[in-house]
Amino acid sequence: MNRRKLLTSTLAASALAGPAALSSLSASQGEVSSSREYYELRLYHLRRGPQVKLVDDFLANAAIPAWNRLGIGPVGVFRVTVGPQNPSVYVLLPCRSPETLATAGARLAASADLSKGGAFWDAPATNPAFIRCESSLMVAFETFPRLEVPPGAAEKRPRLFELRTYESHSKKANLKKIEMFNQGEIAIFRRTGLRAVFFGESLVGAKLPNLTYMLVFDDLATREKTWSTFVADPEWKKLSTTPGYTDVETVSNITNFLLSPTPYSQI
Repeated sequence: MNRRKLLTSTLAASALAGPAALSSLSASQGEVSSSREYYELRLYHLRRGPQVKLVDDFLANAAIPAWNRLGIGPVGVFRVTVGPQNPSVYVLLPCRSPETLATAGARLAASADLSKGGAFWDAPATNPAFIRCESSLMVAFETFPRLEVPPGAAEKRPRLFELRTYESHSKKANLKKIEMFNQGEIAIFRRTGLRAVFFGESLVGAKLPNLTYMLVFDDLATREKTWSTFVADPEWKKLSTTPGYTDVETVSNITNFLLSPTPYSQI
């Protein structure tokens, strides 16, 4: 069985320890260099009250240690600071292969770690641990092939994350926007002080085609200052007005959330 068929059949059959939406890979996606990571990004919708603690206990004490042993990590867990989905929790799972992500659910279910996760796994229908979970699968960009953990994460220093998703009207436009990042925009990010955590092309998930990336800042003031520097940069102005790379041609909608890491987040 070739790699494409293996990924499609395996991901379609897997629950990934939650109601993930990994059912198939994009038909346009070719073979990916082994140096590029894959990301599963989950969004747990919660109700205020006990659900928040149930999810925290499960992720911190059971899921993250087990995922790390499977080669998934560092794991990021974030709460929405600015955005309509509150309370909710984003979970970022980086891995070197989608096969590992696809089999993680069954392997986690068979591990002893579940006993450390409180009542999350055995929560009854009358008192569920979460409302619903959304999931997307991404592959890293060629020029940003691996997640970069921000400075201060290990020391748990204050940090603010920005999660941005760019939707496109067609796969051709989506690939053109990714090309724009690879050909120059990521380099301008670095030079102007915009610190990225990851860039991912969405293969499976909602509102396709799209791409998602994450930035990190010390605080809101730093975010505003750095974005202003980027927007005013002459190279960015030139790149963003280049025919084929303009927003009108490549981006139909942008979704933006500000997130705060949980105390146990590894990112």
